[in-house]
Amino acid sequence: MDLKTRATNILTKPAAEWPVIAGESTTPMDLITSYAAPLSAIPAICSFIGLSIVGVSVPFAGTFRTSMMSGLSSAVVRFVLGLVGVYVSAIIIEKLAPTFQSRGDTTQAMKLVVFASTPIWLAGVFQIIPVLGILGILAGLYAIYLFYLGLPPVMHTPTDKVIPYMIVAAIVIIVISVCFGFITAAVTGVTGYSGL
Repeated sequence: MDLKTRATNILTKPAAEWPVIAGESTTPMDLITSYAAPLSAIPAICSFIGLSIVGVSVPFAGTFRTSMMSGLSSAVVRFVLGLVGVYVSAIIIEKLAPTFQSRGDTTQAMKLVVFASTPIWLAGVFQIIPVLGILGILAGLYAIYLFYLGLPPVMHTPTDKVIPYMIVAAIVIIVISVCFGFITAAVTGVTGYSGL
């Protein structure tokens, strides 16, 4: 299935799409190269445009922009860490599975993380205008909902374990994102992380 069709289906009819995803044969590398990498590039590129070209307007102080070099290095680091974050999150979610009477290998866990992250990556377009980046919160909430819907078919999670598994997984992903945000800021000097 092509990227556009999959993204549309996971956003508009996730309950029907997750069983299809669960049954597909793929590899973690295919998930990264054919889906995660193109979508992970959206917030990286848009944050570069927003921070280095458009800039942030501060009342009575003017517009502030990062240098092109800082913005570009930040975009590259965000892109790479976004993909690393997907893989690390999938490994942790796979290892947590038995705790919640679930089962699935790294590929299944990666499917869950990659496809549930779709709204976050697509909302990265709002970073072109930095003040709209806050709309990413809505995308994050929808991603949690997608994750919730995906756990039973993809990780074979029993109904009574879905919410606890989802909460623990969400905390793990948030912690990974915050840590990668600090890494991005330390490496590039530009604050704000738009990865997972």
